Amino acid sequence: QVQLMESGGGLVRPGESLRLSCTASTSALSISAVGWYRRAPGKERVLIASSTIGGTTNYADAVQDRFTISRDTAKNTVYLQMNNLRPEDTAVYYCQILGTYDTGIYYPRGSWGQGTQVTVSA
Repeated sequence: QVQLMESGGGLVRPGESLRLSCTASTSALSISAVGWYRRAPGKERVLIASSTIGGTTNYADAVQDRFTISRDTAKNTVYLQMNNLRPEDTAVYYCQILGTYDTGIYYPRGSWGQGTQVTVSA
């Protein structure tokens, strides 16, 4: 399976921004649908942002209009720009390459990386 590595997390204050990066052991990030998941303390991991290979993006309501997923195919890297961060954004963030069921629902295809911790606190 594809190995994924996330970076860019940290401790920030509410209202500040971070940009997360994700690289892979293969070129999968450049030729597949990709997404960002997060796992908040005590909660399940959930998909918060996705991008098709054609560039169509979707976001969870909780991050809509604040987060932006993008990719640089030349660098085989996926990004998550996070603006106006809130304490409830505190979580471990993971990237994934995505498969699609016939129903249109995404599922993770790669091995889970270590994730990157984002903590938003005053």
